Amino acid sequence: MSNVPWLTTIVLFPIFASLLLSILPRDGNRIIRWYTLGICILEFLMITYIFYCHFQFDSQSIQLVEIFSWINSINFHWIVGIDGLSMSLILLTGFVTTLATLAAWPITRNTRLFYFLMLVMYSGQIGLFVSRDILLFFFMWELELIPVYLLLCLWGGKRRLYSATKFVLYTAGGSIFLLVAALTTSFYGNEVPSFAIQALIDKSYPISLEIALYLGFLIAYAVKLPIFPLHSWLPDTHGEAHYSTCMLLAGVLLKMGGYGLIRINLEVLIHAHFFVRSWLILIGAIQIVYASLASMSQRNLKRRIAYSSISHMGFVAIGIGSLTNAGINGAILQMISHGLIGAALFFLAGTCYDRTRTPFLNELGGMATRLPKLFTMFSIFSLASLALPGMSGFVSELLVFLGVIIDKQYSYLFKITITLLEATGTVLSSIYLLSMLRRMFYGYKLSNESNPYLIDFGPREIFTSTCFFLPILGIGLYPNLILPLRNGEVLSILLPYSAIK
Repeated sequence: MSNVPWLTTIVLFPIFASLLLSILPRDGNRIIRWYTLGICILEFLMITYIFYCHFQFDSQSIQLVEIFSWINSINFHWIVGIDGLSMSLILLTGFVTTLATLAAWPITRNTRLFYFLMLVMYSGQIGLFVSRDILLFFFMWELELIPVYLLLCLWGGKRRLYSATKFVLYTAGGSIFLLVAALTTSFYGNEVPSFAIQALIDKSYPISLEIALYLGFLIAYAVKLPIFPLHSWLPDTHGEAHYSTCMLLAGVLLKMGGYGLIRINLEVLIHAHFFVRSWLILIGAIQIVYASLASMSQRNLKRRIAYSSISHMGFVAIGIGSLTNAGINGAILQMISHGLIGAALFFLAGTCYDRTRTPFLNELGGMATRLPKLFTMFSIFSLASLALPGMSGFVSELLVFLGVIIDKQYSYLFKITITLLEATGTVLSSIYLLSMLRRMFYGYKLSNESNPYLIDFGPREIFTSTCFFLPILGIGLYPNLILPLRNGEVLSILLPYSAIK
């Protein structure tokens, strides 16, 4: 079994399995749903097997490296490998995608195409996290574009075409910068290009070129993460997409930007990151406050949660910029924590819409007595999102706070300013989340009392919500469930910076 190319298998399995959807019965929606769910579960089981049987926790090097020739004329190879950082995000991808597939159960229109697109996304996301070749990284980055566009266009809301077009323009525009920067790093100093990420790490660049490359990569990652001011596509996309698509966007797609920022900018462009990092921290702190204020003004439930996602991603930017063990671990943990909490909140928002037929907060109210299970789950995940102690969000944000405070490269004034902005964002998040709960579940107004869809959670919804809740609680109570997975990788990333400091 040690000779099996496990990483290549988990990348290609979902997309090849999706091709078999075409031979399933034409009117077999139930069979298509069960088949897709079975593929997702089997993929997640393979990921779990790799994690428990082949991944070495005490190793700081890239593991399970697989190299296959692809296009020899340009020295382009299929190179994949994992470390603690990529392994944690691969596990997150498998977990969220499986639950998003279960959440999409009510979809009955063109289910064959819908689940085909979800499985293609699954392969693209796994492929990006295992890529050790920057051209392969770009290929997997772009593989997400068409499935998300079609999922928006075909299963979105009234303004779905506008949102889908905006998503493509932002993402494709950022991808141009990613491609140019990737090709420049690969061709610089070589007659024959070298696309392997390890070869790029071993290179040295003039500081002016390195900063230009850093900014090129940063623009692409800032769109996906997203980082202010390249964030405006996200509320529109979340506001119109089906909630199972929102779960994939919030749970996995946004993490691709944070992963690229760590994998490429931190590891390859060391001097540029050291030069730019204070600006990254400042932008992240401003983003936390700005997005929190914007969230408070949203009447649409999914748009309010979308701005909440933008705010929480500000902590990722701050943690990455801190260049401390606590800060970067906090940023990675925040990506995982938000992947779980954000996906859960969009699932609950979608199930709420299925029952009330309205996304607007001012048309809701008084649902706590009628839908007590939905009320309980919404309250739990909202408290998790506002970083309640004992939940995963509290640990990740605390580590980011500490990461900035213990960084000796910054003045006390800078630390105080960033800490105050972070604290302000945390307070504001409590306000807009508790206000959301009050307007949805309390008071005397009940949306359409005679609505036949206004029924409480069933077994599928309770199971999905519980699956999200358990890891959020587990990480919050015992963060060492996750932190040792990539602590060695963070230390190896930070090692070259000790010479610069």
